[in-house]
Amino acid sequence: VGWSASGWGGGRPGGGGTAELGQVSLELTAPEERIVNVTTRELVGEWRRAIGTVPGAKELNYRAEIGRGGAPIEVQITGQDFSELDAIAEKVRKRLSEYPGVFDIQDSFEDGKPEIKLSIRPEAEYLGLTANDLGRQVRHAFFGAEAQRFQRGREDVRVMVRYPESERRSLTSLDSMRIRTAEGNEVPIGNVAKLDMQRGFSTIRRVDRQRTISVIADVDKEQVDVNRIAADLRVFLDDATRQRLGVRYTFEGELREQRESFTSLLYGILFTLFAIYALLAIPLRSYAQPIVVMIVIPFSMVGAVLGHIMLGLTLSIMSVMGMVALAGVAVNDSLVMVEWINRRRDEGMELYESVRNAGVARFRAILLTSLTTFAGLTPIILEKSTQAQFLIPMAVSLGFGILYATLLSLILVPVSYVILESWKPGNTHREAPQRIYDLPQDTA
Repeated sequence: VGWSASGWGGGRPGGGGTAELGQVSLELTAPEERIVNVTTRELVGEWRRAIGTVPGAKELNYRAEIGRGGAPIEVQITGQDFSELDAIAEKVRKRLSEYPGVFDIQDSFEDGKPEIKLSIRPEAEYLGLTANDLGRQVRHAFFGAEAQRFQRGREDVRVMVRYPESERRSLTSLDSMRIRTAEGNEVPIGNVAKLDMQRGFSTIRRVDRQRTISVIADVDKEQVDVNRIAADLRVFLDDATRQRLGVRYTFEGELREQRESFTSLLYGILFTLFAIYALLAIPLRSYAQPIVVMIVIPFSMVGAVLGHIMLGLTLSIMSVMGMVALAGVAVNDSLVMVEWINRRRDEGMELYESVRNAGVARFRAILLTSLTTFAGLTPIILEKSTQAQFLIPMAVSLGFGILYATLLSLILVPVSYVILESWKPGNTHREAPQRIYDLPQDTA
């Protein structure tokens, strides 16, 4: 009680030591040692249904993920007027509650303690009063005005002039208070000021000097697609903020991390493809043949996707990293075939004959290379421990992508090589393939 191990979304920042916070933690047996085949996510879902709604609880969160960064859905609304931000946040909460599989919906707005807000009336300006005068006189009446300060030994004693303690404990004293004007006259406070009982702000969160309210929610990733919900929310928020000037929204949490990761990966993929092309162009002494070798890369990623479908896995950032690694491995088989064709053509063999014999001559080497690589990745793919769950998507992308690339390289590379040679300038008379079967002479 009074302690929270996580930041906002699983507890508030700086919430340690506050009596209104509570946390219950469970440490489960490792998945490979459990007698009952139940996942942590299923256990948390059952726990949530069993507890239900807790009366009086402002926030109730359940977490069952290791290494989790932000919330699966987090909409950050920025602006200057808290009333507008709170109204949009309320609409977003209602919208999120309509999606199945979305739960633990909450926002970062926290009401403070009740307070009286004073606002000066227009007619007070005719009396020479300002909001500063109004606030200063009310402060002096209840907090006190320093009338004198003197030294008593080592102590600095201040003499404060204010209402008696009995009058400072009652709001009636404020209602009957009289305000002194610039001319020295006194008028009732109700004639020059409005008194509104409201709740203040316990905390004001700002991003880039703009006030913000964040709406977060947790989702069942096996039941719903977070990206699809985000796309629908983007259309909804565009309509909600179109008529409100200065109000903007952004997606934070896991969606922002995913967006930043994919952006950095895009630059990494472009650099990787350029590096592979440069390293192939030097030994092959050609600007076009590296394209024949690399043409298998995009098709090999189809095998990575099929592997995820076969094993029931969801594409993740680790899957994409595995595809990046696949780009450097998939070109091995294609390079072997292109190098063999070039060598035989240098020895005087015709184009179609060298291409036709390349797949047969290098079939065993290509197949053994791919099978041994897949066999080395199989223990990771079949591992059930918690630590290995992060690496399994990468291993699946790499392993199944290599198998698929092996089948493609035996067909796609020879065909691409022949097409490339046919496009060379001056090659107007293409070599005709040798006839495998000779028809009888009397056949028309």
